[in-house]
Amino acid sequence: MNIGISTIGFNPGRTGGSETYLRNLLHYLQKVDHSNSYSIFCNSLHAPEFPLSNPAFRLMCIPRFTKPSPGWLCRGVLRRTLGIDIVRWSFRRHGMDVLHHPMSLLNPRGLSTPSVLTFFDIQHEYLPDFFSPAELAQRKAKYQPSAEEATRIIAISRFTKNSLVERYDINSDKIDVIPIGCGENYRVIDDWGRLEKTQAAYGLDRPFLYYPAATWPHKNHKALLAALRLLIDRFGFDGQLVLTGAAFQSQTEIMQEIRRLGLEGTVKLLGYLPYEDLPCLFNLARMLVFPSLFEGFGIPLVEAMACGCPVACSNTTSLPEVAGEAAVMFDPNSAEDMAEKIWSVWESDADRHQLREKGLRRLALFDWEEIARSTVAVYEKAAEGH
Repeated sequence: MNIGISTIGFNPGRTGGSETYLRNLLHYLQKVDHSNSYSIFCNSLHAPEFPLSNPAFRLMCIPRFTKPSPGWLCRGVLRRTLGIDIVRWSFRRHGMDVLHHPMSLLNPRGLSTPSVLTFFDIQHEYLPDFFSPAELAQRKAKYQPSAEEATRIIAISRFTKNSLVERYDINSDKIDVIPIGCGENYRVIDDWGRLEKTQAAYGLDRPFLYYPAATWPHKNHKALLAALRLLIDRFGFDGQLVLTGAAFQSQTEIMQEIRRLGLEGTVKLLGYLPYEDLPCLFNLARMLVFPSLFEGFGIPLVEAMACGCPVACSNTTSLPEVAGEAAVMFDPNSAEDMAEKIWSVWESDADRHQLREKGLRRLALFDWEEIARSTVAVYEKAAEGH
């Protein structure tokens, strides 16, 4: 097969879990598939982001349509006024048997080529108040039509599959559930010199809770800060909370809440960090805390398991499905429950050891080579069934 992969819409550092998924998918497809040929369609600006090691893979650079840019503006005007998508022409010239859209939207839509769509979540259908009117309107205009038009859909969790069936009435038979793994850099690190260097670079001088998440509203940082205040006042917590991730919609509000609760000396905001430093953070952390209100999957849970980092997380959406018995779970809407569950892990060496061992065993469910092979099988279904 000649397989295309559309990375239009990829924006490094701005797309969260879908960026992690795309990078790993391309890496592992090159490792496991030596039978098919691949064309990676990308904005020329982002071509260096996709290293190639398999001769059956090639980059197909198209004009720049990254937001914001003149190309992006021109494309938007033509689509809105004339219904013409100029990106579509770049794809039609190539005789593809199937085209994979790995970021929840068909981009571009309207091609006759059989399509595979990886779908992450439809959070806006459940938590619409977290979106601006413009963003909400855009999602409602694009997400369901993409799901309906796709030949086959890869849902990253059973929760996401059920959401598509319930909210969009998508035929469940065209949805395959394939989970997400973590990159091979996520592992237990025995090189203490490397860990000490990271520790010194970021001033990590106390045991710490770790929460890697961009500051979107659904990531629920404010409830975590309230729980942290309770941990200090009720249990005498004397560690730190380390937050990493890009600054988005809730950043200013989080900074204000840190000051209001008097947590300046306890919370360390490190912002968006280089990929190579993140495994060290998981290895150094005493535990991961993940209080998100909504996740289509929750990649940091798997990353923590791979690094031997104990996990405490929300008991909502896809997170119980991903964590299984390898995490202590809490109600993300209750700061009290969150504080109690975090403390139960924080203060117990035995509980942390048990969670660490359960997490390392659970990793077998999220093997990227198997994920890549399962993805190729979906390509074959789409090409054969069209």
